[in-house]
Amino acid sequence: MSNKNPLSSSELGGLWLTYQEKTMIIRMLEYFMEKADDQEAKNILGGLWQDLNHYLKKIERIFENDGVVIPHGFKKEDVNLDAPKLFDNGFDIMFVRILKEVSMGMYTLNMNMAYRNDIISLYESLTSMTQKTYRIATEYLLEKGVLTLPPKVSMPKSTEFIESDKYLKGLNPFTDNRALNDIEVGNFHHGLETNNVGMQLMIGFAQCAEKEDVKDYFTKGKELTKKQINIFEKILLESDIQPSATSGSSVTTSTIAPFSDKLMMFCVYLLNGFGIVGSSFGTIFTLRNDLTLKTSLIAKDIYTFAQDGIKIMIKNGWMEEPPQMENETE
Repeated sequence: MSNKNPLSSSELGGLWLTYQEKTMIIRMLEYFMEKADDQEAKNILGGLWQDLNHYLKKIERIFENDGVVIPHGFKKEDVNLDAPKLFDNGFDIMFVRILKEVSMGMYTLNMNMAYRNDIISLYESLTSMTQKTYRIATEYLLEKGVLTLPPKVSMPKSTEFIESDKYLKGLNPFTDNRALNDIEVGNFHHGLETNNVGMQLMIGFAQCAEKEDVKDYFTKGKELTKKQINIFEKILLESDIQPSATSGSSVTTSTIAPFSDKLMMFCVYLLNGFGIVGSSFGTIFTLRNDLTLKTSLIAKDIYTFAQDGIKIMIKNGWMEEPPQMENETE
């Protein structure tokens, strides 16, 4: 396929958002590399920085060749390498692992909307790189005892089919609910895992944010993650399943911001999108109606929180405007 066709609207939009995300991650990696005192962690962070910098230059060349202005994204002024360590050991790689989950989802969506051969190839390469980093990060965290495995289960000895719609019921308080199936357990464990990391992130961001409205926003985010953690833990405990996911790290006492308020708000903006998609996925594949209701309400809470964050970003002039179609009526 020839690359003579100009970028389509979906390709330009996907590349624009990818550029925003990658410049943000590069700034955060620079800080984490500066503060890492574990050489293996520093190698993982440094390797990812080099990979992302390579792909950023590729995206910039595509923009230049197609006559697209380079987005502003996030620059050196958005990171303070002299700021003290904000998170304890292990958080850097745990957070990178979460970011790679977000990236994998974004690349899949963007590739589905790409038609030019060079754009499809770019997302193929990015996906391969991201999967490699995710695997390395997972192995590191397991080896260090930072990451905990989901609850163990008995292996099935036969295949069964659902015989009644009673399998779906859970809202009736006068009947016993069925035990969670393994898909549901996996979703709730993952929800605990991501929200534990999110809670530490929100605590750290709230601790060092400069603007009062931003600080208040991150404090609300902390309470939202705690609410979700409590919901997931209660669901598991009601099925006699001991929750196993932990954050594996904690926040230091530093109040000096390593990142600009703008960068921290955009980071949470991305994670909110990931949270809404994750909650929707859990809702679709949860087959007990009481649990479906709870995951739907979680998605609603995240959406409301995300909208509040967007308004703060717009008010402070931090929301870079995506490329858009020409208004033919003007």
